[in-house]
Amino acid sequence: MIRHPTISVFVMIDRADTTLAPLLAFLRSMPHIRLTDQRQLPQDLSSYDVVISLNDNYLSDCIDPLTQYVHDGGGWLMLVHFSVHPLPSIFGVQQEPLGPQAELRVIFENPDQPMTRRLPDAVYLKGRFHALTKTAIDSETILYADWRYHHKAVFTSRRSGKGSAACTTLQDYAHPVLQRIIYRMLWQLADRKLSVDSLGVGILGYAPSVGPLHGIGTEKTSGLTLRAVCDSNPERLNEACLNFANVKTYDSADKIAEDPEVDLVIVATPPNSHADLCLQMMKSGKHVVCEKPLALNVRETDALMEMAAKHSVHLSCHQNRRWDPDYLAIKQSLVDGLIGDLFYLETFVGGFYHPCGYWHSEVQVSGGTSLTGVPII
Repeated sequence: MIRHPTISVFVMIDRADTTLAPLLAFLRSMPHIRLTDQRQLPQDLSSYDVVISLNDNYLSDCIDPLTQYVHDGGGWLMLVHFSVHPLPSIFGVQQEPLGPQAELRVIFENPDQPMTRRLPDAVYLKGRFHALTKTAIDSETILYADWRYHHKAVFTSRRSGKGSAACTTLQDYAHPVLQRIIYRMLWQLADRKLSVDSLGVGILGYAPSVGPLHGIGTEKTSGLTLRAVCDSNPERLNEACLNFANVKTYDSADKIAEDPEVDLVIVATPPNSHADLCLQMMKSGKHVVCEKPLALNVRETDALMEMAAKHSVHLSCHQNRRWDPDYLAIKQSLVDGLIGDLFYLETFVGGFYHPCGYWHSEVQVSGGTSLTGVPII
């Protein structure tokens, strides 16, 4: 199975500064990112792949050693935070005068580079508009912002010696897309290959309501390849073969767990089987995406999380409704404090044939209707 190499990152920041808290929490959630944060730059940086710094007052004494660190093959990411201090020449850019608070439409300069995979064409980020001007011809624009009918660089990168230096003026560190872009930039600065081999996907449980949809989603997602379908019903396996050419079929979970071509298993069986099957797949070294609900109780959920951490595999719950416009609107209203503190929420998944199907409403199978509701936060 595909495993990411470890990337060691040193973050030069005052621990009392909470500006980067959302970004650092996101990076720490990645088991292959080893993060160290403190204010003082260590004398020996050889054990670190990338250094992240802010352009604060206490950076001035560190410019020369960090420049040498990049020349020797390291990566340096500068986060520009409204400072008037000139940026070190190694970045090949300088900051323009600080602009107003705005919602910035940010776009990749090169839409075909590996960093753009599975990310939106444009993202809207909150923060002060702060453009970068190139001072070196070999400075590469990664992201630009639309501003008064002009494209203004806001994220750049430049090779220097054996290493690379990148900087950005974007500040919306809680935004999931910016978090992923910075994460991918760390890969690039650490001289790791972003375009990993395709992940082989297996679907465990091929119900007509979800099996074909997961197969179609897999085939339409770059970096994923549908390898196998598993179900105890022979008719469903025949349907899978008709829907997807050359897919392998299995009639037991043991067989798909043993398939070396399957790196990730989508568990789409009845809810009361989710915990046992997810545990089995992760114990076999497979990444897991489980249909909702992830489990029927906290005890099962804790066991799943422990197994994922033990085997360093991905575990997530497929909850496509979290991207629905009404769901996002409700969530944003809570985040913005428009309706006060939430103390009660009632949701329903169904239609005119209320109550909805057997899986949703039968307590012994799904835990009851309360488990099928959509969590807001």
